[in-house]
Amino acid sequence: MKKFAVFIGLLTLTMPAFAENNILFGDKINSITIYGAQSTGSGTLLKLIQPGLWDVSPQTFVMFQYSQPMKFFRLDSRLNLNIGQNIAYNSSKGLEFTGIGISIDTALLQYDNWYMGIGIGPFMRGSMDYWVESRLVFEEKFFIGKNINEKWNFEIFTVHFSNGNFTNKNEGFNFAGIGFGYKF
Repeated sequence: MKKFAVFIGLLTLTMPAFAENNILFGDKINSITIYGAQSTGSGTLLKLIQPGLWDVSPQTFVMFQYSQPMKFFRLDSRLNLNIGQNIAYNSSKGLEFTGIGISIDTALLQYDNWYMGIGIGPFMRGSMDYWVESRLVFEEKFFIGKNINEKWNFEIFTVHFSNGNFTNKNEGFNFAGIGFGYKF
């Protein structure tokens, strides 16, 4: 009986996801978002959700994202085209990279104009470096956002880039930051 009650409770939390309008877009069909983030160091995927593991390093990540609405297993989602630039300061390790990728972000929970979700997608980087020894990396993202009005939203997020241990060197890149989006 407890399992059934937990299932009904979780289902009830996600019920707003079945609404006509996509929480990430409202009634709009396009979105442009600018993200800015500070490095939380190299390391595992666990750094996405455990701030106690963060190790601030001198790197800044900036990303431009164009998105369109979609559904993923009936959950409000967005399909993204991303262009990002990592800038490392005072680094002799060659940690700078430019990347382009596609990703899907899905709002798992939503309440009023707030939403929380995850994202994943492949990126192709312009260079290899000391932390990750491949040009192909995968982005894993955790985000919490709020629709300010029908055209503007903001998100706080953490993101992890790594290659899934395809190579010997795969320490990964981790960032935490904020994004501002415009829907049209």
